[in-house]
Amino acid sequence: MIPYGRQDITQIDIDAVVEVLQSDFLTQGPMVPRFEQGVARHVGAAHSLAVNSATSALHIACLALGLGEGDCLWTSPITFVASANCALYCGAQVDFVDIDPRTYNLCPSALERKLQVAEREGTLPKVLIAVHLCGQPCDMQAIAALARRYAFKVIEDASHAIGGKYQGEFIGNCRHSDITVFSFHPVKIITTAEGGMALTNSAELAEKMTLLRSHGITRDPAQMTHAADGPWYYQQIDLGFNYRMTELQAALGVSQMQRLDQFVARRHELAARYDRLLAALPVMTPWQHPDSYSGLHLYVVRLKLEQIGKSHREVFESLREQGIGVNLHYIPVHTQPYYQSMGFKLGDFPEAERYYAEAISLPMFQTMTRVQQDRVIEVLHEVLC
Repeated sequence: MIPYGRQDITQIDIDAVVEVLQSDFLTQGPMVPRFEQGVARHVGAAHSLAVNSATSALHIACLALGLGEGDCLWTSPITFVASANCALYCGAQVDFVDIDPRTYNLCPSALERKLQVAEREGTLPKVLIAVHLCGQPCDMQAIAALARRYAFKVIEDASHAIGGKYQGEFIGNCRHSDITVFSFHPVKIITTAEGGMALTNSAELAEKMTLLRSHGITRDPAQMTHAADGPWYYQQIDLGFNYRMTELQAALGVSQMQRLDQFVARRHELAARYDRLLAALPVMTPWQHPDSYSGLHLYVVRLKLEQIGKSHREVFESLREQGIGVNLHYIPVHTQPYYQSMGFKLGDFPEAERYYAEAISLPMFQTMTRVQQDRVIEVLHEVLC
């Protein structure tokens, strides 16, 4: 089976982890800040906090921005459920903004229309999560302009997008957002096995998220309510969580970062070849906005079902049966039973639903060979033609 995604682990990566295993620190030591500093330096952000997953990063980002009961968070319906669930963890409500039919990202025009209605009704969001689906950035300049006009905060869910660029600058610099979140899950562009990171240019937000990722505990005398009882002393000054990243994960991340640009460049080579070889097939290949340089975590095609004569499911299952490990990213969040119990229903976000009815993620990973890619194309010809 050719998988839709796969990590690239080298002996150098293994040696980096083994070195930590043989050191004095397995949890909190020098590798975590080294990884944080390396990512922040690479993307151009002032502060970064490594955590145990991107979901954790989204949660503490929402809390740091003050999201809570009585507030609402908006995001895209085409995303993994974590982009919406993080609001519920904070006691807030969730709503969605339909996607752009070409980029599959949250549509700025749909956002503006929804904001105009919400302003009249007194239901403006406190936070918007802009999801960079497949690694292609949202139109962040337009979103940031709306954020200033309607006074909401912006989180970039860049779980798919490390190594990508927006308007020539690396995604993660938070030029148009308050906080950016990366994921380092094994199928992502670089991996720490599990892990995530929150980046910001605000010292205040960084300090808040640092507290929240480790039980709300501080050893900083400036944050304590009274002088320390002794050198052992700490205080819990907030209700936090155990969201810390381990030294082992950070060591793997430091090693993987050395190849980030190489990984993304290779994905672009594969995508360009897919574009050429799929041109004659009844599929719509991904469109890239001229302002973007995608991280290309995913390569999603949309089936021209009216030309194929098979259902979406039949195509998907035929590809799987012949060893092509396709996937579907994502099921619209508003169609999940948990969200439908809140009142969401089919028809609420038609572009997202049309996308779901036609989308298939083809195999895309940096170690993919030409032989493997040729096999994907060969099977697609057999199934679609």
